[in-house]
Amino acid sequence: MEVSLPKSSALKRAGFPSPGLPATLYPSDGERDGVRGPLQTVNAPSVSLPLRFMLAGILSLLVGVGWLIARPDILASYHYNQHVIAVTHLFVLGFICSVVMGAMYQLVPVALETKLYSERLAKWQFAFHVVGFVGMVLMFRVWNMKQVGHFGCVMLVGVGLFVFNIVRTLLRAPKWSVVASAIAAALGWISLTVIAGLSIAAAKCTYESTAGLATAGGVRSIINGLRSVAGFMSHFDQISAMHAHAHAGVIGFFVMLIVGVSYKLVPMFALSEVQNQRRAALSVLLLNLGLAGAFVTILLRSPWKLAFAFVIILSLAIYGLELRAILRARKRARLDWGIRTFLTALALLAPLSLLALALSWPKLPLNEFTGQLENVYGFVGLLGVVTFAIVGMLYKILPFLVWFGVYSPHIGRAQLPLLAEMGSERLQIAGYWSYLAGLAVTVAGTIGLNPAGIRAGSALLALSLVMFALNAARVLKHFFRPQLKPLALTTALKKAAA
Repeated sequence: MEVSLPKSSALKRAGFPSPGLPATLYPSDGERDGVRGPLQTVNAPSVSLPLRFMLAGILSLLVGVGWLIARPDILASYHYNQHVIAVTHLFVLGFICSVVMGAMYQLVPVALETKLYSERLAKWQFAFHVVGFVGMVLMFRVWNMKQVGHFGCVMLVGVGLFVFNIVRTLLRAPKWSVVASAIAAALGWISLTVIAGLSIAAAKCTYESTAGLATAGGVRSIINGLRSVAGFMSHFDQISAMHAHAHAGVIGFFVMLIVGVSYKLVPMFALSEVQNQRRAALSVLLLNLGLAGAFVTILLRSPWKLAFAFVIILSLAIYGLELRAILRARKRARLDWGIRTFLTALALLAPLSLLALALSWPKLPLNEFTGQLENVYGFVGLLGVVTFAIVGMLYKILPFLVWFGVYSPHIGRAQLPLLAEMGSERLQIAGYWSYLAGLAVTVAGTIGLNPAGIRAGSALLALSLVMFALNAARVLKHFFRPQLKPLALTTALKKAAA
């Protein structure tokens, strides 16, 4: 007679929360269609799909920080140059986009209780994405804008496949929610960001005459179209267009997703629930309205950008109030270091918002000091808020992904490792403090135009990320070499077996 533990008991032993919240989050003994948990496998795709995106992202992050160590002058000079733009796109497209897209393929089906439209499309998108961002970064580095446009088109195909896949998944959702609204808005913003970026690249290229292309009507039409785009973009200041493009991507895609998805993940991991649905919806609505106004006013260099900056900050304040209410109502007293890292990243939005207001001031002069403040603003936004938040959530998501992908078939039939045993809390703590120290030192070096300080700060960031990579390797070791032990039967189970 085969004896096994109930699935819910096995999950509890592994470190998953006990039942008590909505049934879609936690397992029940009677389920036969699969195992449900915080990242249930019923609707989620195969674990290899998000992992390939996340591994590509982590590698890009390590390369990017290494680049800053080798070239600290990147942050000690004004940000409108080829090296700053190249390394920025490595962080944004190589790391942040890769991890976020992989996570969305896992989390969107789970959060919306539906299945991903197509894993095959997602795998094709990964190929287009990697070729696109690697080519763009290399071409930005040598400032070959025509080739940037070519690789940008490859990236556009990947983004198009991603947006199509997630939209079709959203349409399958049994019910709409604030999370779905934020995801839908983020898809719109990333589409606008890519189109704006390609338009900026088109404006920086020169085009041959089409007089000798009478027989190549398609080529002639493309060149004429690009010339028209370049003519349209010539009406806007180049730096203003770049700033509008950056805000649409970072706030519209990344921050929008952080806000929306955290309304699902924070309650899930803290054992709580959203306390005020209207407040949550209002934060997403105001964030969209504020960003729409900010995009236009930044592009037009309008003094009204200050007003829309206030709207964005108001939306983030409302988000913070709801997040605080969620955490106050939690059933889990102790927050682990993954959640602490995520919340610390969100706390950095407060000083970043004050800096945004200062830089939005209509009468602000453009000099060396304000130029460095703009560098700090972008650096803290990307490395302080978005990257640190992603690192925090990866500490939570990676173990769940690997655990469910590897061990779910063995639940109740073998002794399985605990979630807490898959990673190292000591590495998380050391990585947390070294990352904050690295941010502080790098910011000080950037403001002071001190390459040595920037190199030291970047080295601390690299040290933190090495610890993160070691922790991720410990988790991924279970994916390649599962650690299964025979189930130790209790006296009661032995009697039942007899």
